[in-house]
Amino acid sequence: MTQVKTQPPDEVALQLIVGLGNPGPQYANTRHNCGFMVVDQLAERWGIPLALEKQFQGSYGEGFALGGKRRLLKPATYMNRSGEAVRAVLDWYKLDPRSVLVVYDDVDLPLGRLRLRGSGSAGGHNGMKSVIQHLGSEAFPRLRLGVGRPKGNQDMVGHVLGRFEPTEQAVLERVLRAAVEAVECCLQEGLRAAMNRFNPLDLSEPLSERDRQDPAASLDPAKTGPGEG
Repeated sequence: MTQVKTQPPDEVALQLIVGLGNPGPQYANTRHNCGFMVVDQLAERWGIPLALEKQFQGSYGEGFALGGKRRLLKPATYMNRSGEAVRAVLDWYKLDPRSVLVVYDDVDLPLGRLRLRGSGSAGGHNGMKSVIQHLGSEAFPRLRLGVGRPKGNQDMVGHVLGRFEPTEQAVLERVLRAAVEAVECCLQEGLRAAMNRFNPLDLSEPLSERDRQDPAASLDPAKTGPGEG
């Protein structure tokens, strides 16, 4: 039986995990859809089926996992209107915006890094701009997955709407696995504990067997950033 630890008293328990992305097969597995990938993996891991719900303008599912009720959402509004779907779920269930964890891609982080924060600006991400606008607040947790910046003459839109290179797949898989574990850590131990554990990780290189048992042992001090990032 999974032991669920008590969250710090100053943290609001997470009620909804939102992954940002664009609907449709033409956008599947693109860098901009990292949020969708994480929610899909959580849904499979927790045994929560996702189905398109018109009232929520997205693919939604709920069920019990890790000792509590979990809600998952992938907005189907396209990235620039993601906030409409998030707002619809919050209004229906009367949820506190601080209980929403939003997962999305970030070009300002290299592939292999992820960053949890309790609040902050959109940082130029159109999906987050929409979420912040519709929630009327920046004070909600988010998990950013690094996808890096374009190389050479590639434009930004082409980069984020492009698929990962074959040489990047192994790193992506490690990042997605860590992201799922980070979400579960948030649910079981709280955001602050998850930030301390996952923000410093550099997953750009494979972990040794020893490092898999103790991820902190694999950290390169030169590559380790502060917990808040």
